[in-house]
Amino acid sequence: LFPDSSLKVTRVDFLKSQNTQQHHTDGYNIKNLVVRRGQPFQVQVSLNRELRADDKLSLRFGIGENPMKNRGSLLSLKPEREDFNGWKISVVKKDGTECLLSVTSSPNAPVGKYNLHVKTGTNIYKPENGVIYLLFNPWCEDDVVYMANEAQKKEYVLNDTGYIYVGSAYSIYDRPWNFGQFEEFILDACMYLLDKSKLSLTERRDPANVSRAMSALVNANDDNGVVLGSWSGNYIGGTPPMDWIGSVTILQKYYKTKKPVKYGQCWVFAGVLNTVMRCLGVPSRCVSTFDSAHDTEGNLTVDIYLNEKGEKLNISFDSVWNFHVWNDVWMKRSDIPNGFDGWQAIDSTPQEQSQGRFQCGPCSVKAVKEGDVYLPYDSKFVYAEVNADRVYWLVRKVNGRDKYYKIATETQDIGKKISTKAVGQNRREDITREYKYPEGSKEERMSMQRAYSFIRPSGLMPRSGYASTVQTLGGNTQPLVLNEPATKTGLHIEIKNTEPLHPGNPLEIAITVKVSAPGNWTIDLTGSSQLQYYTGKVQANLGTTKETINLEGPSEMQIPLKIAPDAYMKTLSSVEDEVLILVTAIAEVRETKDKLTKETSMRFQYPPITVQMPETAKLYNDFPCAFIFKNKLNVILENCKLLVEGLGIFKMTTFDMGDIMPGRIMKSEIICTPTRLGERKIVAKLISNQIKGISTEKGITIIE
Repeated sequence: LFPDSSLKVTRVDFLKSQNTQQHHTDGYNIKNLVVRRGQPFQVQVSLNRELRADDKLSLRFGIGENPMKNRGSLLSLKPEREDFNGWKISVVKKDGTECLLSVTSSPNAPVGKYNLHVKTGTNIYKPENGVIYLLFNPWCEDDVVYMANEAQKKEYVLNDTGYIYVGSAYSIYDRPWNFGQFEEFILDACMYLLDKSKLSLTERRDPANVSRAMSALVNANDDNGVVLGSWSGNYIGGTPPMDWIGSVTILQKYYKTKKPVKYGQCWVFAGVLNTVMRCLGVPSRCVSTFDSAHDTEGNLTVDIYLNEKGEKLNISFDSVWNFHVWNDVWMKRSDIPNGFDGWQAIDSTPQEQSQGRFQCGPCSVKAVKEGDVYLPYDSKFVYAEVNADRVYWLVRKVNGRDKYYKIATETQDIGKKISTKAVGQNRREDITREYKYPEGSKEERMSMQRAYSFIRPSGLMPRSGYASTVQTLGGNTQPLVLNEPATKTGLHIEIKNTEPLHPGNPLEIAITVKVSAPGNWTIDLTGSSQLQYYTGKVQANLGTTKETINLEGPSEMQIPLKIAPDAYMKTLSSVEDEVLILVTAIAEVRETKDKLTKETSMRFQYPPITVQMPETAKLYNDFPCAFIFKNKLNVILENCKLLVEGLGIFKMTTFDMGDIMPGRIMKSEIICTPTRLGERKIVAKLISNQIKGISTEKGITIIE
């Protein structure tokens, strides 16, 4: 060792295990160091001789293709010198030729991949795996994504599994979803998306810009993004949306091929966007809204057209989806006035263009609640999704032409049971109150009037392209009175199933008609049943009933509606989506001309899959896991596939089961080798021609 020789670095140790534990990044399956911004991390630099006072040593962090100091993409940090762009570095201790340094990045540093070089005099040392991944930091009070509550961070940043709530308001069910933000290549896929977004370095500092860009990139529209949406019912050349059980396979495939993965629907887009945001360090949750309006004109009404049999017609430009799933991300908004921090809605399902791209949000959830729909981004659109009115029109043929009669306006139907997974628990949490005031309350009325003043609705007319023949009462009849349509007779309809809705059995449904006013009333009731997609599109008409009933008020009567299996099984087997049973009823009181309409969507019910495995297992020790399914239905389940995945236990696996006859029991077994400690989950899903929606999950604790 020559004391006078020029100072050279011989090795850099990124102290990965201690740094990643302190930064809550020890889950990432990657060779490189992953840290969060605004929080110190340490590196150990080994030198060829002792460090002297006059030695020049600096750490250089470069981001992007061609890092330059004057552009802020190259940071040159010298120990104990004033900070540079909010970054600091200090010597923790010197021990002979070893030097321990602490680096603190700025809490608003651009997120992304930084290349670290160490410069000593004129020598530059490039360590192996010298790329450091810098993420948002919900643990840092000065980061705009700071979240104070520890349990919430554990759920919204670190939990790599969860549920997405689907079905209908009448029957909500949880679909397990593996987010898998720590799996191999997922972080690299997110970094690839960041680069692809063309966000400037300055824009990468702010999660509002990053989340908006990611909402655009998760769909394939206009930028070759991650998932190609399809609602066609025919998914040849790709994976049907119902077949996914998590984001991992999708993002890995996208990162490998750099081409959109086929196919997704709203819960797939939301599941993947949730993975991307959690992976980048922004607290994020999947949010499901039941009876969500997809309103194409921004006038806060959705028009539903019924024929005289009470069957819904597919002629509307706007629609009510049985459910729609988007995401909320947590941040302080520096780009809008104070008071709108916290949860922000973002949506990557390609519905409508915003500023020329299929992207949506971030939109302050508080702004939606208060009716401040002038605030960026896309708050009018999100407001309409949870607050529109549903207007029913009857289409009658008069002299060979369609005439439209307005029969009802429902003001409390849209945006119900807004749901997300509860923090730290496997149950649904209802967050409707975060999005809206109680229906009919004074606050709701004020919020609505505020929203209307920004939206300025056009007159209330049907918008099906057939509007020239419309028969309507007066022009702009915007209902600001928020109560159930008042009728002279207190007419009320309820719809429910009287037997479990098992595929292969008759569907037995009851329509209950009530009147509360005294008197003799003659009521014409039309009831119809259809199969529809969750987007509200009708797939098949199953049957209708027309009855005239006499009620001595106040009283009620139950009218049965029964549909034979032959009426629906063929349709059920031919579509690759899960379909719902839509029941619509129209009642008219002859004496008063009171009209009322009511619709309810129900989902089919299925036998369960059971998972048999131990409650705990040891790291790297094999254990068996069995999946058991008994076909309790009266139909053969054709082309059955069992899809299983356990993050940190085993990769996505598919078993082909062939046809399962009624009464048959099927069993599959897999040998699992856990590679990660802690609470893990196994998710299983059964798909067949007849049924799409059977899934289950089971937890296991992995110990040392």
